[in-house]
Amino acid sequence: MDRKLPYYHLEKYTDNLRSKGRYTFTLDELRNSVEVNYSALKKTLNRLSGKGKIISIRKGFYLIIPPEYAAMQILPPILFVDDLMKYQGRSYYVGLISAAVFHGAGHQQPQEFFVITEKPVLRNISSRGIRINYVIKSVIPDAGIEEKKTDAGYVRISDPWLTALDLIRYESKIGGLNRVVTILDELSEELNPKDGFDNLINNTPVAYWQRLGYLFDKVLGQKALAESVFDIIRNRKLNRVPLKPGGIRLGVPVDKQWKILVNAKPESDL
Repeated sequence: MDRKLPYYHLEKYTDNLRSKGRYTFTLDELRNSVEVNYSALKKTLNRLSGKGKIISIRKGFYLIIPPEYAAMQILPPILFVDDLMKYQGRSYYVGLISAAVFHGAGHQQPQEFFVITEKPVLRNISSRGIRINYVIKSVIPDAGIEEKKTDAGYVRISDPWLTALDLIRYESKIGGLNRVVTILDELSEELNPKDGFDNLINNTPVAYWQRLGYLFDKVLGQKALAESVFDIIRNRKLNRVPLKPGGIRLGVPVDKQWKILVNAKPESDL
């Protein structure tokens, strides 16, 4: 907008953003576009929030709630996560169950939304039935991340192979191995055994490949996928690792090929 609007025309400002495909705005953007009378502006923001037209989910960051989402009183996170992470100045990608749903794991419809990001730790967001969980990774990789088009623009999402490896890495955060196996069962249709993970090899500890390959091989019967994983690690030194980290290690059988301490018996719920 070339001219600043009076603060009481805030609703016109948000309507203009929606006409441009925007679902979010920041307080700084607002101050640059609307006449600044902070006390009056705050009252107007509170009024629109009370009417369910906007909602603040981080200090200084607002969602615009169009009529089609009025009943929910919130937006699906996929529509605002990219703007939110840019606002917070953080590298990120959508991962775990949230990425798996995007790749066709249709039985998974969690209320939780998972975002992988770097330190420092971000406080999780819980608002009106939606929870955004931030999972910290030491380094956000260049490989294994796709940009997908949404109604609000583009969003960074882990590809099927990185999603599978992250499910193994963070299994305790998503409900345990049974849930991991169930999601992998669905996700396997999107995993090409000959393509897609070459660039992930050097960025992923071999233990996660061992666990993933074992689950494909011994639990899900996905022999082609298991073989493709084993091709990655066959010339690497394999140490014995427990299938379930933190579980018992003594007196459990060992899978000779995968060097897995079989201390759990996960099953798919499908």
